Amino acid sequence: MNTKYVSCCVLLLSTIYLTACEDHRDSPNANFPARINFVAERQYPEGIAYSSQLGKFLITSIPFGKIGTVDTDGRYADLLTAPELIAAIGMKVAGNRVFVCNSDQGRSVRSTPATTRQLAELLVFNLNTGLLERRTDLDNLLPAADPNFANDVTLAPDGTAYVTDSFSPVIYKVAPDGTASILVQDIARLGSAGFGLNGIVYHPNGYLIVANSGQGKLYKIDLQNANAITEITGTGTLPGDGLTLLNGDLYVVTGGTRVAQVRTTDNWQTASIVKFDATDYVGATTSVAVNNQIYTLNARIGQNANDRDFSIQRFR
Repeated sequence: MNTKYVSCCVLLLSTIYLTACEDHRDSPNANFPARINFVAERQYPEGIAYSSQLGKFLITSIPFGKIGTVDTDGRYADLLTAPELIAAIGMKVAGNRVFVCNSDQGRSVRSTPATTRQLAELLVFNLNTGLLERRTDLDNLLPAADPNFANDVTLAPDGTAYVTDSFSPVIYKVAPDGTASILVQDIARLGSAGFGLNGIVYHPNGYLIVANSGQGKLYKIDLQNANAITEITGTGTLPGDGLTLLNGDLYVVTGGTRVAQVRTTDNWQTASIVKFDATDYVGATTSVAVNNQIYTLNARIGQNANDRDFSIQRFR
């Protein structure tokens, strides 16, 4: 498959990227609740973001391939139900656009034999219009026989997106114009017998931090040093899912049941765990930084049955 553009696609202005804040830390300082309970039938939302423009959280859905909103009072509403989305996984909001990973683990109502374990795309939607502005295929960068699962995305200040693949030992790079390439491919450090690469964040010092769930390790990819990959040691086994940076610390959702606050003193060569918050997390997946706080999505991940009660809770 090749990179595709819809007819309404326009080039994204560089000024948007330069001013957009990936997790909207500068949102109005509303008094957000410590826990936001919401009802969404069988949503099983893997990804979470926050839009200061909408004043709401955004959540994805594995079974239904859609994106919905949750306000601070716990009201859920569908936002994007585009037919191109099969299973919406990780996402990031930048200004009036949302970047979402589109994949298929075979658990969506839209799953097909052709897309199951073979789909990896990055879709960009306009939050004002709801229109799909760009659709970039990533799986075509690998041999057809290789499995694919675009899991999480992070954005650099210039608008470059970086996407992890959980089934292949690859991190993709998508330029601001939508051109896709393989940033790094390393089976020894990025591979896993099961679910591998997961959460990813861009650090303002010019590198990426990525979690390998299967290995229980964190890695640093130095974008200013030929994309050199080094293991971040000192945390012990930490099977990370979502990663979020806030005030210099890294918050790692791990095991679906707790969030680790991780800190470094040597620019992420090594790190240590400051504390765990392990209260009331249920199938937690990933977090977002809002109003100088970490909010984590309780997605009941892995159940994929008939749950309707989900929640978003603040790190304590």
